[in-house]
Amino acid sequence: MTELMQALKIRRDIDFELVVMSRDIHYKAVIDLGIRIHYILRKTKRDLSVFFRLYRLCRSYKPDIVHSWDSMTALYMSPTCKLLGIKLVNGMVMDAPDRQDISNKHWLRARLTFPFSDFIVGNSRAGLIAYRAPLGKSEVIYNGFNFDRTNALVRKEIIRDQLGVGTEYLVGMVATFWKKKDYATYYKAAQLLLSKRRDITFLAIGTDTNSEESVAMVDKRYIDNFRFLGKRTEIESLINAMDICILSTFTEGISNSILEYMALGKPVIATRGGGTVEIVKDKETGFLIERSRPEELAGKVEVLLNDHLMRMKMGTAGNERIVKAFSIDQMVNKYIDLYTMLVTK
Repeated sequence: MTELMQALKIRRDIDFELVVMSRDIHYKAVIDLGIRIHYILRKTKRDLSVFFRLYRLCRSYKPDIVHSWDSMTALYMSPTCKLLGIKLVNGMVMDAPDRQDISNKHWLRARLTFPFSDFIVGNSRAGLIAYRAPLGKSEVIYNGFNFDRTNALVRKEIIRDQLGVGTEYLVGMVATFWKKKDYATYYKAAQLLLSKRRDITFLAIGTDTNSEESVAMVDKRYIDNFRFLGKRTEIESLINAMDICILSTFTEGISNSILEYMALGKPVIATRGGGTVEIVKDKETGFLIERSRPEELAGKVEVLLNDHLMRMKMGTAGNERIVKAFSIDQMVNKYIDLYTMLVTK
């Protein structure tokens, strides 16, 4: 969303404002845009006043299109858009859940909001299928990677010194430590390898990866070969210093971490399923493995560690794939085409 807003900001034919339901703005680039930001905060989980505040805002601003970016905002915006005749782009499809029933709150919200949405955007085909998006008004628009982010990388040697890495190899995973990311498998695979060889340091990068729960998953015998970094800003430089990049997960749309891995020319090992199979080409840009198989993950890591040429070939193929199919320009152009179609329809 941030990359899209940066592109829209320079167009004279498009005006937009941002509504957020939290005080937390995680990207400084959003503030730097200088756009008007409306903070509509819930006092309770069932704060009905949110509907009325959104209605008043839209009645005043009179947008042609409202683009919601998650299931809750789609739910809140549906009645307002219908009442005011505003086109609603429902962008809630960001994953590909296995559980497809009312016990999954996002799946339930999809059932409630899809009939009132003028168009549904998913960042993976697997996600649109999982959420059963209507074929006639849904489309995949893949996340795009902005290669400008690689223009000021910190040198690998400096990153290794900052982290105190003395091993020959650096392997990492970039993901929030939570229930949808399978850090248990990543840590188990790492420890299987460390029981045989100590020439690898493993990184865990993302919110709460430095939590007590995360650190406790690693045996104290191997703790010196791990770096639990928590949330970091210099992601591109950290990835650039890695030899192999991993994403062990339970469900996934199109992972921004994998986009970053491949854009920076790194071989990827990722859990098969969801949108991951739409971006990672097995045995070409990396390896796809089955879910919750630490032995398989450890085996693939070792194959790559022992074959420098394979790592280089897979990394190069991954970079070329991002340039060809997942550029930021392609993403932005598809969104603008969608907006234009809805306004002129």
